[in-house]
Amino acid sequence: MSNDDQYGGAGGYGGEVGGTGQTRTRLPDSPADPFGPSRRTPRTSRSLITVVGVVVLLIAAIAFANSAPETPSDPASDKPPTDSSTAATGTNPVTGKSAAIPKGFAHDEQGAQSAAANYAAALGSDGMFSTARRGAIVQAVYAPDVAAARQTGLDSVYTDAEFLARIGLDAAGKAPKGLTFISRTNPVGTKVEKYSADAASVSVWHSTLFGLAGEGSKNPVTESWYTSTFELRWIDGDWRIADFSQKDGPAPVGQDQRAATAEEMAAAVSQFGGLTYAR
Repeated sequence: MSNDDQYGGAGGYGGEVGGTGQTRTRLPDSPADPFGPSRRTPRTSRSLITVVGVVVLLIAAIAFANSAPETPSDPASDKPPTDSSTAATGTNPVTGKSAAIPKGFAHDEQGAQSAAANYAAALGSDGMFSTARRGAIVQAVYAPDVAAARQTGLDSVYTDAEFLARIGLDAAGKAPKGLTFISRTNPVGTKVEKYSADAASVSVWHSTLFGLAGEGSKNPVTESWYTSTFELRWIDGDWRIADFSQKDGPAPVGQDQRAATAEEMAAAVSQFGGLTYAR
């Protein structure tokens, strides 16, 4: 559209009428223009205002939509997540020890898991190959009514000469001179299978280091993975083992790492102590 069309055929606010030499003066927003059709400037201004208004309303609508609450989701998904079975807690596991084994576990699921982890470590330790220490461990972790039977069964295993010779120990369960015997269970997780005030079933996933470390060892230290499930009973203010079972795995894929030398492994076992385990 030309300026002449926009302003009713006249140029600017003053112009010549029909070539007659007469002039006319255009006043803005004149209610009636006797020299031609109504001016279009106001219409254009009103159109612009209308467009701007629509844009403003559109922006406001978008902003409102973005700030409005989202469509309600499944109520179950809105609940905060519960503690993961692998999450650590800040509860202290025990206040005392018996035969170097933690005791005084809490009377709840956490306490049962902590007891199972610590008992797994004790029953998988090198102490089980010593007659005196084995007896103390059994009395500390097993329920009184089953301890005697468990003691007999474990004694028959850990004093079997053929078994001891196969793993490189002498009849007293000792390693040859210059070698270090390693038997260490390392719990990495626990899971409550069943729980009540007086009984609990707890599974412990753990790795085990086992073998002889030292120059010339024919049974080098290897790592294995197991899941041990403990049937626990609450007796005299603590959790005790009534029974347990064990199965292989789950075993992770081994990483491509350099294996420690015999000296490094022996030094690690002597320098790094075991842990008190807790959920």
